[in-house]
Amino acid sequence: QVQLVESGGGLVQPGGSLRLSCTASGSSFSPVAMGWSRQVPGKEREFVARIFTGGNANYADSVSGRFTISRDNAKNTVYLQMNSLKPEDSAVYSCTWYGPPIYWGQGTQVTVSS
Repeated sequence: QVQLVESGGGLVQPGGSLRLSCTASGSSFSPVAMGWSRQVPGKEREFVARIFTGGNANYADSVSGRFTISRDNAKNTVYLQMNSLKPEDSAVYSCTWYGPPIYWGQGTQVTVSS
């Protein structure tokens, strides 16, 4: 069973920055990709970003140019640098493990508000 532990969420003003981290454990192999999704209560989970073992990355249009995903394969850790944050970025951000299969972490709250 894969365990995903996220950290780095919090309260930030619009235009500010946050860096999320997620470390995976419990697997004997590296996943195809790791990434982030987010969810607001009452809405479906939304894809944010994904990075493959080789370094290629995908972003949701809503965060492209503001968020940067990176990965330390040796540490099974993925990061999400979030800049120019907007109130609509507020959500619970969950780490995603694309084994396959797919696992999600418990999530960390990000609140963007003045």
